[in-house]
Amino acid sequence: MIKLYDTRRRQKVDFEPVEPGKVSMYVCGPTVYNRIHIGNARTFISFDMIRRYLSWRGFDVTFVQNVTDVDDKIIRRAAEEARTAAEVAEEYTCLFIEDMRAAGVQDPDIRPKATEEIGTMIALIERLIERGHAYVSEGDVYFDVRSYPGYGQLSGRDIDEAESGHRELRADGQGLEERKRDELDFALWKAAKPGEPAWESPWGEGRPGWHIECSAMSEKYLGLPFDIHGGGADLVFPHHENERAQSECACDSTFANYWMHSGMLQIANAETGETEKMSKSLNNFLLLHEVLEQVRPAALRMLMLQSHYRSPLVFGEQRVAEADAALTRIENAVKALDWLLETGQPEGDDEANGIIEAESELVAVLDASALADRVAALRDDFTTSMDDDFNAPAAVGDIFAFVSDVNAMTADLTALNGDIYPAMRAARDVIVELMDVLGIDVSAAGVGNAYPVEVIALAAELAGYDGSDPEVAVAELLEARAAARKEKRWAVADGVRNGLADLGFTIEDTPQGARVTYEG
Repeated sequence: MIKLYDTRRRQKVDFEPVEPGKVSMYVCGPTVYNRIHIGNARTFISFDMIRRYLSWRGFDVTFVQNVTDVDDKIIRRAAEEARTAAEVAEEYTCLFIEDMRAAGVQDPDIRPKATEEIGTMIALIERLIERGHAYVSEGDVYFDVRSYPGYGQLSGRDIDEAESGHRELRADGQGLEERKRDELDFALWKAAKPGEPAWESPWGEGRPGWHIECSAMSEKYLGLPFDIHGGGADLVFPHHENERAQSECACDSTFANYWMHSGMLQIANAETGETEKMSKSLNNFLLLHEVLEQVRPAALRMLMLQSHYRSPLVFGEQRVAEADAALTRIENAVKALDWLLETGQPEGDDEANGIIEAESELVAVLDASALADRVAALRDDFTTSMDDDFNAPAAVGDIFAFVSDVNAMTADLTALNGDIYPAMRAARDVIVELMDVLGIDVSAAGVGNAYPVEVIALAAELAGYDGSDPEVAVAELLEARAAARKEKRWAVADGVRNGLADLGFTIEDTPQGARVTYEG
């Protein structure tokens, strides 16, 4: 049974989807007036991990994520750049999708845009007015917060405390307090202003408030109630509180059965070592695409997986380097197993069934049953960790423990008998599979570009290589070293070893040839 932490109930609860075997998820998307920062990315990567795991556990997941393409911030940016709001929104929508794909985040099943769902929002607002939960004031429409007894349950605020907090945090309707019956009320529809995008409505030309779009789109594409509503912790109040209030008042139904929120991201100050909130005023504001120019996407995701999705995440150069090193360790384990599977497989007529005598001085025999049991145990441990509120740090720890065990088991292994070969293949495949569940490809295809380009120049100098592929360059260097050793040209052989070592390679000589790993 999967347990998840529900923000409204403030505890872990059993996850029981509305429809057995299926999961409906809605995660608030970006307001497209700029490139997203790594704090936004933390939320999107976290829910991508959750979505992947639910799919791996056998659920048919429908994942909806909106795009807010009409908003005060978009309008301001358009005015600053002498463009239309639609042009700004289109540009940054495309860049958002590009950034998400670069970070390894899967596309949502449905990605509705606010401007394409105006009619759906108007219909929802009309229902709220008919039911006495909203009112029209000078072309604006406001939600009557005090008409909903459950207001504040999601964020844990008393309604009077929420009133003062809402003045500070309200994202729309600012400066229009005189039009409202209660200063806690929030805008569902805003009357048109000169030069701003506007649509026809029963209350005159205008545009929707921020909160109404998610209510309208989640109901349209998932129905009510749906299973999981997600977003960053900064959205709990007022955005998600307001979504819940207006949806449940309009539909007489529970809105979302489970509310999940990712923790905030903090920046490690390189000079002081202290952590601080990411903000433009502190000049530590990091856009995702700029970070990905310096950090490989898999390492960034590894960093984020090492903190629980609900916990604060500290981002800094040292933390990124540590995450990259940890990821490299797993990648090298897979490469080592690939090497054993390729070079250690027995050949010969009387060994066609894969039987190798244990007495051979060149063969270490591994208990196939013990390895198979360890593979099964990893699956169980991984599932137990992830079933406990998607505890990715524990799941990664399970994989690391398995890698350590397999490394110890295979340290002296130079050939594989018939029993161990399938178990070794299963060990390799389970690491790749479970890391893929977390959104990281550690297969040879996924990490083949990890070799530095500097190895090409080394291969040209010492092995006469004239190509441009780092992996082929490494192979050429190893062949040149093997030939030099055979001919006792030790200076050349040592030159290859030392040159590779300077670039981060470790070479181990075995009866099957040189076994190389790249530590970075």
